[in-house]
Amino acid sequence: MIIILYIAALIFALAFAVLVVYLSKTLKAAQHTLDNVATTLGGLEKQMEGISVETTALLNKTNHLADDLGDKSQKLNTLVDGVKGIGDSVQDFNESLHSISSNLKQSAQSNTDNAAQAMKWGQVGIDLYKKWQTQKPKSNQ
Repeated sequence: MIIILYIAALIFALAFAVLVVYLSKTLKAAQHTLDNVATTLGGLEKQMEGISVETTALLNKTNHLADDLGDKSQKLNTLVDGVKGIGDSVQDFNESLHSISSNLKQSAQSNTDNAAQAMKWGQVGIDLYKKWQTQKPKSNQ
């Protein structure tokens, strides 16, 4: 019975040795995989640093463009206010012309009788002048 015990111990030792060999291989493969992961993460960290630097530069440029856009917008507002002033002036000028035109129209309508009478007197004057001109050469002869 002791021999069975020795044989069992020997089988156990061999099984344990095989288990240790396979466990060692598995751990080496896991170590190799973890080394690759560490290398990949190192490269990713360097890329993230580059992206972070580029993102910061892009953010600075965006802020600069936003400030520039704000300044130009303020200048454009000044220009729009100037154009609005010109538009108001043109509108006032048009209203003045309309007022003058209305006043002239009213004056012309109220003085139509006077104008007609003046035209009649003017025509009478012209007729008298023509008669005087036609009689003048006859009297000189």
